[in-house]
Amino acid sequence: MATKKVAKKAAPKKAAKKAAPKKAAAKKAAPKKAAAKKAAPKKAAKKKVARKPNAAFMKPLTPQGPLAAIIGAAPMPRTEVTSKIWAYIKKNKLQDAVNKRMINADEKLKALFGKAQASMFELTKYVSKHLK
Repeated sequence: MATKKVAKKAAPKKAAKKAAPKKAAAKKAAPKKAAAKKAAPKKAAKKKVARKPNAAFMKPLTPQGPLAAIIGAAPMPRTEVTSKIWAYIKKNKLQDAVNKRMINADEKLKALFGKAQASMFELTKYVSKHLK
């Protein structure tokens, strides 16, 4: 008998679920838009928290050899070294026109890279050899 009661209870719920989506279809669209608008301010609130820089990247290092000829010999953090190298590359238009990932070396960069063309992903490998 208990199973019959459960079966009878389940049947009315299914009927109610079938009727509800027709009416709720229009209602569900509006709450989703409202929920999306509510989610955006939460993301903005998370972005307000400032990132702490990694101490290893902010430690001043002294460029030596061919790197010093490009960016100067004053001690500076790795982040600033990378920024100055990219400024030099863009100023002298050394980025390859067809494949932007490649850097065409002039005389100063050829001394740093050891070859005529290097990938932008190899840049840190060559730079780290000349930082002390």
